[in-house]
Amino acid sequence: MEFLGTTQVASYCGRRKNCLLPDLAPTSTTKETYQSYCLPGYRYLNCWRPSLMHKVVLVPEISDKEFNCTGRPPTILPALRSSLHTRYSTRDWHHANMVHLKGSEASRYSAGRLNTDSMRLMQNKDQLTYLMQEDSKRNLAERITNIDFWRSELIHELECLLKETQALETVKQRLESAADALQGPLKIALECLYHREMRKGIDLVHDDVEKNLIKEVDVYKDCQEISTKLTQKINQQLGINRDAQHALEHDLSDKNTASFIDEKCFNLRNTSNSINFYHGVEKTDGTVSIPETWAKFTEDNIRCSQHARANSVKLREDAEAKLESTSQEMWNHFVSTNLALNNRIAEVADVKNKLQAQLAKVLQEIFQTEDTIMLLERSIKAKEYPLKVAQTRLEGRTRRPNIELCCDAPQLQLITEVYTIDDTLQTLKRRLQEAQDTLQMLILDKSNLEHEISVKTNSFFIDKKCMDMRKVFPSTPRLTGFI
Repeated sequence: MEFLGTTQVASYCGRRKNCLLPDLAPTSTTKETYQSYCLPGYRYLNCWRPSLMHKVVLVPEISDKEFNCTGRPPTILPALRSSLHTRYSTRDWHHANMVHLKGSEASRYSAGRLNTDSMRLMQNKDQLTYLMQEDSKRNLAERITNIDFWRSELIHELECLLKETQALETVKQRLESAADALQGPLKIALECLYHREMRKGIDLVHDDVEKNLIKEVDVYKDCQEISTKLTQKINQQLGINRDAQHALEHDLSDKNTASFIDEKCFNLRNTSNSINFYHGVEKTDGTVSIPETWAKFTEDNIRCSQHARANSVKLREDAEAKLESTSQEMWNHFVSTNLALNNRIAEVADVKNKLQAQLAKVLQEIFQTEDTIMLLERSIKAKEYPLKVAQTRLEGRTRRPNIELCCDAPQLQLITEVYTIDDTLQTLKRRLQEAQDTLQMLILDKSNLEHEISVKTNSFFIDKKCMDMRKVFPSTPRLTGFI
């Protein structure tokens, strides 16, 4: 209650009756000089503050005619003597005094009761205001605790999600590095197949080397396709992780702002400089959630992040397992192809050596056959002269005269000699033809052997070149993307 320089009287005390004292004259210090401030939406403060005030008495000026400074009672003129009979009686005087005393007593009693009730009311309201303020502080403290709890949960989940996203990014880079590392072995395998197409003749065989090379190329392409598909899935999962991360960061930012505001509100005191009236703010309801939906919103964000993180972990483990299995599979096929290629090189080298040894034997046989042909020709040439002698003798003996043409023993011997020599010549000529045919066959075999040796040499050179190309293979760390 403020002191305004005048005594306040409750409005329910009633209007004072006129007495011998004159009416109080109003002064400048009245109700009009104190304008009580009222909060909008609340009752006026004068509903509990007395509205009537004692007014300062202005004593009217008394002229010299009405007041005698000598102190003597004025002389009553006989003309005014009749007015003495119109004044109050003693009984009226006592009654008026009694009325004033009783009225004053009642007013004093009412004022005392009012003051006591007002003090009790003020104490109750002060206590109620204090308790309400303490409840508000306690609720703000609980709210700050709840916000801090969810903030810690959001921060923990956000850190886990960021770590998982970084691990998934690393696996993606490993997949891309592994796919790039496969380009070299794939190119070498295709070049080996291309070079082996340059084999000639019978060496264009679909051997184990070619089968392994084709299978190796298919394995490399399958591994690249698997890496590409896993990379696409990882890109999609990274998008989901970023959405969950954005939701967590946005929620965390809102929680930080709300925590700052609530802490600022919690630290406000009645003596703070930043407090002010905001009329009608209690009537404005700008809330968009209740504690249940507020907690559920953050819980849903965390659950969504956990779900995305679980999918990310599973995808990352699958990718790492695929990298391990594909690298092992590629290495096994590489080793298998190299073993087949080494075996093929050994086989070609062995066949080539055998062909060369056979060629040497054929060349030796050709030389011997040519020598035999020369001897047969000489033998045939040598048999012509004895045949000529025998035939000449027979022809000479045909000129014997008459009876001397006797079929004697020399005649028979010469005929037998001619037949025998002629038969010998025919046999030698046949043998000569056979020798010449054999020589031609040996020459053809020599040519075939030389061709086969050149084919085997070409195949050996190609396989050797392929083997030299396949000396280098990416290491397991490179195939798994660690390098």
